[in-house]
Amino acid sequence: MLPRLPTPIARPFHTALPAFREGRDTPRAYLERCLEAIAAFEPVVGAFVHLEIEAARRAADASSLRWQAGQPLSRLDGMPVGIKDLVETIDMPTQCGSPVYEGHRSGRDGASVIALRQAGAVILGKTVATEFAAAVARGTRNPWDPNRTPGGSSSGSAAAVAAGMVPVGLGAQVVGSLIRPGSYCGVIAFKPSLGAINRGGANDDMSQCVHGPLAATLEDAWIFTREVADRAGGDPGYPGLYGPALPPAAARPRRIAVLETAGWKIADRAALAAFEASVDRIAAAGVVVVRRADDPRIEAVEQAIGDAQAASVAIVGYETRWPLNTYRAKDPSKLSRFMLERLAKAETLTLEDYRRLLADRDRARATYAALAGTFDLAVTLAAPGIAPMGIESTGDTIFNTPASLLGTPALSLPVMHVDGLPLGLQTMGFLNEDAALFGFSAWLQALLDPSGKA
Repeated sequence: MLPRLPTPIARPFHTALPAFREGRDTPRAYLERCLEAIAAFEPVVGAFVHLEIEAARRAADASSLRWQAGQPLSRLDGMPVGIKDLVETIDMPTQCGSPVYEGHRSGRDGASVIALRQAGAVILGKTVATEFAAAVARGTRNPWDPNRTPGGSSSGSAAAVAAGMVPVGLGAQVVGSLIRPGSYCGVIAFKPSLGAINRGGANDDMSQCVHGPLAATLEDAWIFTREVADRAGGDPGYPGLYGPALPPAAARPRRIAVLETAGWKIADRAALAAFEASVDRIAAAGVVVVRRADDPRIEAVEQAIGDAQAASVAIVGYETRWPLNTYRAKDPSKLSRFMLERLAKAETLTLEDYRRLLADRDRARATYAALAGTFDLAVTLAAPGIAPMGIESTGDTIFNTPASLLGTPALSLPVMHVDGLPLGLQTMGFLNEDAALFGFSAWLQALLDPSGKA
């Protein structure tokens, strides 16, 4: 019998900055409040695979002195952060959720981690990731109901933020690993535009993968991503994150496209009802809401992304044949049955198959890009429903694969609840227009959840 947990309350960081400046609060005191949440939730939730509490305290003390002297390194200075256990850290193991990497230490920081250290962030620990950021869960529980999944593969980051253990957790998405756990755990999830954040030093080389935050607030998500991008840049060959230093101001959209996607066929009735109620409120506020039956361009997008889930799984499988085939050759017992079956299926694909998949993806991206200029953003569900019971599965990715396939920025906004559990509204923007998506999403969040409690 699992013990009853306190009600999860995410812990904003940006609201603490004025008190840091005025000496009414300190990063060390803020960290201690996070550690209190860890003591309350972590024994049941299991969000972290490794913690460095004393090192975090030293870093928070150093940050407190900088704020006292009026010389913070950035707006992240003193922010406790959890790092998905796929991204390398010089002082902690990086185990990728797999026995293959048990106890592995690379001896270096990933690009995003060193950027966070340069900005003064407090690296508190490594958060649980599924096996190689795929489908096999590693035991993390949802803080809202420990009998339910937190989603994946950024399981630990989402759960830690939801429980107030950290204000931001670094995650990554190649299929649905940010948006879905954000929805299940009731926190902000931000999947930036493709290539916006440098993924150096992370074991996620797939062509659709993007690093991004799970955060207590939109403001924290933007500040975190902006400060990392300023120091680490984007992936090689990409221009990095565009947008202002400060969180984009709320902006009322003119026209919104509703994307029903293939997920509509399996979505829970209660989730669909909550979504439709939200869309009705958006339309009542004077925003033009357009669906597939109203505009052939939306219909064309629906058709282009209709196979997004299968296409994404095939692309990822082909791209991860190496190093999985190396691990299988060395010791197949350290790979799950799921991973071995994925590898075997991927090995049936030819180079021509992969080329066709990429060509189809390019066409889908062009079809979606044609909506820009007419529509400010698109909206859909972030998941088929609330977090499913059980922790063996991380849930269905069907609502997450379109944004991953398209490479567009996407957010999960925690503005809906079903049966007392969180459900995210997914907003999707256009490539490299992340700041615009934030502004429109801030307006939608204020409209749909002015109390901040959905």
